[in-house]
Formats: sequence, C-alpha cells, structure tokens
Amino acid sequence: MMKRFFLALLIFATQYPLDVVAQQTEMVEKLLGLERNQYFADRDSAYLDPYYGLKKLIYGNKRFADNKSIKPRQADADLKSNELGQKPFAIIIGCADSRVPNEIIFDQGVGDLFITRTAGQVMAEASYGTIEYATEVLNTNLIVVLGHQSCGAVGAAMKLPKDPPGHVITLINAIKPASIAAKQKTDNPEEALDIAIRENVLRQVELLRGLEPVLSNQYKDGKVIIVGAVYNLHTGEVEFLEETITNLPRFAH
Repeated sequence: MMKRFFLALLIFATQYPLDVVAQQTEMVEKLLGLERNQYFADRDSAYLDPYYGLKKLIYGNKRFADNKSIKPRQADADLKSNELGQKPFAIIIGCADSRVPNEIIFDQGVGDLFITRTAGQVMAEASYGTIEYATEVLNTNLIVVLGHQSCGAVGAAMKLPKDPPGHVITLINAIKPASIAAKQKTDNPEEALDIAIRENVLRQVELLRGLEPVLSNQYKDGKVIIVGAVYNLHTGEVEFLEETITNLPRFAH
C-alpha cells in the first residue's frame, strides 16, 4: 500500500510539465521598479528594505534562469565569517522537493536566506515559531512562500487517495482546500494542478498575514512583508504572484 501511494505521488510530480513562462508581470515590474537588463541588487539594502529584498531575489533568479549565476558567498571563508551570527535578508517557506534548492535558484550565498521546507510548504506550529524567530530575533523582514510546478504533494491532494500512509494525511488535508478550489475552476487535470499549486501558495500567504499575534501585527505595521511565488522547473524562473504584490501595504493605497 505504501509503495503504491508514493509511486502515485512520484507520477503526479512528473507527468504534467506545464511549460508556463514564469516571468514577472508588467505590474510587478512597475511596482518594484525592476529593470529588464539588470542582474544585481545590493545585499545590505536588501536586508534593510524588504521591497528591495524582493528585487534582489528576482535578479538572482534571473541570473540563474539565464545561466549567469555568480554563486556569491559560498567559499569556506564565507562559511567561517558567519560563525558569530547571521542576518538573512529573506525567509523562504518552500517545498521539500529536492529539485527546488533555494540558494541555487535565487543565486544567493551563505547567510542570505533563512529557509524552512516541508512537502507542499505545509506549515504547523514548529514552522510558525521558526518564522517568528527569524522576524523577531534576526530582524528579517521579507517572507516568501515558494511553491513550484509539478508539486507531488499538491498532486497527491488532488487525487485524495484512500488510506495514505502515516502522517502523509496531514499534508493532504492541509492542501485539500486549494485542490477543491482548483477542481471547481476546470475539468482539465493539467490546468487544475497548476491552479491548485498557485491557490495553495495564495492561501498560505493569507494564513501568515493573519497569524496572531506576531506576524499579523508585523504585517499590519509594515515591518514585515509576506508574498507568494511559484518556481517553474522547466524554465528555472520564479514568478512572484501579482496578487500578493499589489496588495502589499506600500502599494495598497
């Protein structure tokens, strides 16, 4: 039973290679002041300003997708220089999928990203505490919920298998609302999976924005911004979801 379940999950993770070009929309480019031919943003400014931090992640991903990665701060000396502390400029809440290595796809180095990963980027109390620690103690003020194309956990939730093994049911139950919403929008399995992946990210962003007492207050006060994104396995590009950018405090008025 367990072998059959994980085989089905693996098939879902690979059978729908949606060739969606995951570029930033014109609205996101305009709001963030992105430059089409730019590949770099200053690291210190990214730590101080979360909106600038978004630009740094976008430019880093652009380097990766365009095969221009510089692999910054990844030498032995960089590891040792962080021995006394850390100041990551972004928190990434991502899927545990081995094909989505966060530092690589954003072309960042040691000490840049504070990462928590689970299948389907499903969160629980330990995840919340980890995120709050980063915002409260490390003063990291940018949170990115990162989903990805062909996500096996979302695919499993779409199939709603009977008697999934062990604690896998907790993942499926957490993602189920997104899968149900996707099925209501289309009968096409490929389109439904893509919609569910995005819907799952959107719901997780809203969950964190309203998570009391720490994150909800930080978000309302503009101290922390929380956005969603989806990584495309085929193109290597990360699309930051416009609906999570346009309603940020700086742009919502």
